[in-house]
Amino acid sequence: MAETKALSEPQKALIKLGLGRDVDLALHLPLRYEDETRIVKLRDCREGETAQIEATVTDSQVQFRGRRQLVVTVDDGTDTCQLRFFSFYPSQQKALAVGTRLRIRGELKGGFAGWGMMHPTYKPAGGELPEALTPVYSTVAALPQAYLRKAVQSGLARADLSETLPPDAPPAPARATTWTLLQALQFLHHPTPDVSLAALEDHSHPAWQRLKAEELLAQQLSQLESRREHEQLRAAPLVPGRGGLHEQLLAALPFQLTAAQRRVSEEIAQGLARATPMNRLLQGDVGSGKTVVAALAAAIAIDAGRQCALMAPTEILAEQHFRKLIGWLEPLLAPRGQRVAWLTGSQRKKERVEMLELVASGEAALVIGTHAVIQEQVQFKALGLAVIDEQHRFGVEQRLALRGKTAGEGNEPHMLMMSATPIPRTLAMSYYADLDVSTIDELPPGRTPVVTKLISDSRREEVIERIRAQAAAGRQVYWVCPLIEESESLDLTNATETHVALSEALPGVMVGLLHSRMPQPEKKAVMSLFTGGQMGVLVSTTVIEVGVDVPNASLMVIEHAERFGLSQLHQLRGRVGRGAAASACVLLYSAGDNGRLGETARSRLKAMAETIDGFEIARRDLEIRGPGEFLGARQSGAPLLRFADLVLDAALLEWAKALAPILLDRHPELARKHVMRWLGGRQDYLKA
Repeated sequence: MAETKALSEPQKALIKLGLGRDVDLALHLPLRYEDETRIVKLRDCREGETAQIEATVTDSQVQFRGRRQLVVTVDDGTDTCQLRFFSFYPSQQKALAVGTRLRIRGELKGGFAGWGMMHPTYKPAGGELPEALTPVYSTVAALPQAYLRKAVQSGLARADLSETLPPDAPPAPARATTWTLLQALQFLHHPTPDVSLAALEDHSHPAWQRLKAEELLAQQLSQLESRREHEQLRAAPLVPGRGGLHEQLLAALPFQLTAAQRRVSEEIAQGLARATPMNRLLQGDVGSGKTVVAALAAAIAIDAGRQCALMAPTEILAEQHFRKLIGWLEPLLAPRGQRVAWLTGSQRKKERVEMLELVASGEAALVIGTHAVIQEQVQFKALGLAVIDEQHRFGVEQRLALRGKTAGEGNEPHMLMMSATPIPRTLAMSYYADLDVSTIDELPPGRTPVVTKLISDSRREEVIERIRAQAAAGRQVYWVCPLIEESESLDLTNATETHVALSEALPGVMVGLLHSRMPQPEKKAVMSLFTGGQMGVLVSTTVIEVGVDVPNASLMVIEHAERFGLSQLHQLRGRVGRGAAASACVLLYSAGDNGRLGETARSRLKAMAETIDGFEIARRDLEIRGPGEFLGARQSGAPLLRFADLVLDAALLEWAKALAPILLDRHPELARKHVMRWLGGRQDYLKA
């Protein structure tokens, strides 16, 4: 602790930015570049360009035009330019005194009064011009660019950047290995002025290709290492006896499984029968029937004398699972003297103590709940299978905590992670290389396609008229208001005002309100009125995004749809069309002050209107926003890919995937060095 106190503010800022090692500094690449290699004349400049001039100060005065400002006029012998500073110090006024000759750099604005620059950079004129472009790095207030540039240069000079690609590496695509790592980094920190700025900015330059290849290789090595380590772990094989709970559950279900559900159930059964702990992602579109597949997996674990835990991110979703699973399994478990337990944060103490005893004794064969399932006081007698729903909503530590709930040293439970956000193939190949992936790619029969309409907020009255007609026909409606993260109170006001307005507009219809700040008993009461059919319209924030299953709901209105992510819009749309009635989803959007939607919002809404296929939605979402959204807290806040793009760099990813086993098997020292260089301590996050 004493050491940290002795550090200067910039040094502390470096550590906070994750730039503690020389190699971290070397890999901290510029955001952009400034060309300080040449001086231009004002007469040769164009409006909007960033220019570097040498000129003499002819006038310097503080003016009060609306606000206090320092206005400095300079002349370079071909024209004059006014420099404006809204925040300035006496020392700056002295440095900008009349008669001083300066080297000035900034963006030129043209007007009636001639050229102008706002807050340009400046220093005394003269001295040699740099030979390379000047890098501009991502930084924080306590870390000036000049300090960071020196630190990066020192790190680059000291870091061990020796070659880790072996001579027997397969040839890399896209000129990715024509430069060494050292050459690539030296160039990217100080590119020569003749380089194409476009090739630097779009990362197509060979120096960038080398970096992306190295980064993808580090990630693939870490994933492969993780998978091999995982295969060394032991788990109790879960092999059900003949005529057991699994078969009884299949016989008792009031519907037939789809071919896809049967296929993934078989894949999971095979995984559970192995002595290596299963680590499987079960993905399927909204409403594809993942819960019943999880129930069948739980039955296998229970048949083998083990317990199963199912963890969901919200109490509403956990309760939805609880209601379904208790209906399917409790009648079959009761004759065996077993029960389904329920654990959440809002439970009364007496009920919680009772549930904890059931879990510890093993009488609770299946435990369903929220984060409460992984709390320290929860002790399983024999946990064999852990199921995590909406797995991208949980952090690494939470998943590791659930994995650590097994009785007995060296034993791990089998893991089944479920997601209704389908993972595009390139993403699964890269980030989930250590997982087996099972996909339910068909919907159960009887699900009606949902019609999606884009409607401007100016036509709100028409939407309310549509709701009136649905309510008169005995149907139910969701109205979702966006969650405004910066201000819970604003979010609450929005939902509350909408609730009041709809209640007034729909006399005779019960309109309910649901939001995240309501006490749990109130949430339950509102949800039971809606699921029971007494409530016609439910105004809600996104707490109903997953897990709510009301077959009679046939209309979903999403207010300010332009503020939602694509996968979230798809999840919300999946709350309707769950029964036989024709269903619709209205995306009520509000254009900005200029009357136009932003490019990203327009792309999202267009994708929603054009397809109801979750896999196509996921592919487009990856294109629009990149991989971060799909991975959730797996990254624990540290992006594991800083430079490579999974869509554009698929060929490099294939190369890295092929090289990783060669490096691990034939050159383990090089592999270790490569992973440490790129990931440092962060590779642990890939293993959860």
